[in-house]
Amino acid sequence: MNIFDRKINFDALLKFSHMGLMIWLMTTPHSHETEQKRLGLLAGFAFLTGVGLGPALEFCIAINPSIIPTAFMGTAMIFTCFTLSALYARRRSYLFLGGILMSAMSLMLLSSLGNLFFGSVWLFQANLYLGLMVMCGFVLFDTQLIIEKAENGDKDYIWHCVDLFLDFVTLFRKLMMILAMNEKDKKKEKK
Repeated sequence: MNIFDRKINFDALLKFSHMGLMIWLMTTPHSHETEQKRLGLLAGFAFLTGVGLGPALEFCIAINPSIIPTAFMGTAMIFTCFTLSALYARRRSYLFLGGILMSAMSLMLLSSLGNLFFGSVWLFQANLYLGLMVMCGFVLFDTQLIIEKAENGDKDYIWHCVDLFLDFVTLFRKLMMILAMNEKDKKKEKK
């Protein structure tokens, strides 16, 4: 077994474990007795999500190490601004975005699958930028949905944390890849 096969096996195990922890967390009911268990599952899920970001981080470090802090600060600013916007907006004013955002995600999925056959860089970049906009919308939508659920008695703060954590990580990944592609294009122009 060569090192490439080991890398593929490790990536498959990582993705399987990541999804397994998320499903386990989702199926474990929220109660005072299961709170510590669910917090542990959340910590494991967050850890494996971070490990899964490793190859993308390595790619960005190889291009320019300053991409990572720039992407993180940009993500934090975007996330903060859109969260505050959702918090201070009229109640339920952004909940209509759910259908639009899911439709956009479906369109992005279909274009990604189509791009497997076409191999278009333009379509890949369009998908990245559209994904960034969609994730900004999800921050608005999920924040207002969490507020609405909490006011209706759903106090499952651990699952609400998963929602916002996934929004943050996906936003970070999209922004990091956009910055890396722009930096790579700049380096090509200088040559």
